[in-house]
Amino acid sequence: MPRTALPAGAAAAIAVLTVLAGCSGVVRVDPPTPTGVAAAACEKLAGALPRTLDGLDRVASEPASPYVAVWGEGEIALRCGVERPAAMDPTAEVSDVDGVGWFNDPQRPALYTAVNREAYVELTISPEHAPAAIQVDLAGPIKAAVPQ
Repeated sequence: MPRTALPAGAAAAIAVLTVLAGCSGVVRVDPPTPTGVAAAACEKLAGALPRTLDGLDRVASEPASPYVAVWGEGEIALRCGVERPAAMDPTAEVSDVDGVGWFNDPQRPALYTAVNREAYVELTISPEHAPAAIQVDLAGPIKAAVPQ
């Protein structure tokens, strides 16, 4: 049976996520290509991320990358070392969740980016999950691995 990463509306809004069809449960996510300090921080973050998040187990992504983590059938996906959000202007609202600043792109409501770090950390959350709870669970690993 084909598996989907996100509900149709969210999947359309998040072009980076696509799912490989089949029963493998492997989720296709285009990995970013950070360099330097950002790459080192993202590699450290990869080892600090939880195995479960909001009741979902971590699953494999394709292609395999230390800069990508996926939980469930793609319901939650993290990409570390992405570019600065294009929609974030100097007056954009950023929410602080346990010491991590999150920008929520108003044009892509399922997309959040941690922006007050040496590497931008992008988080895609399907509507079935509460973003704040997930951001709280990820705050510790992000703060420990990705310096301000």
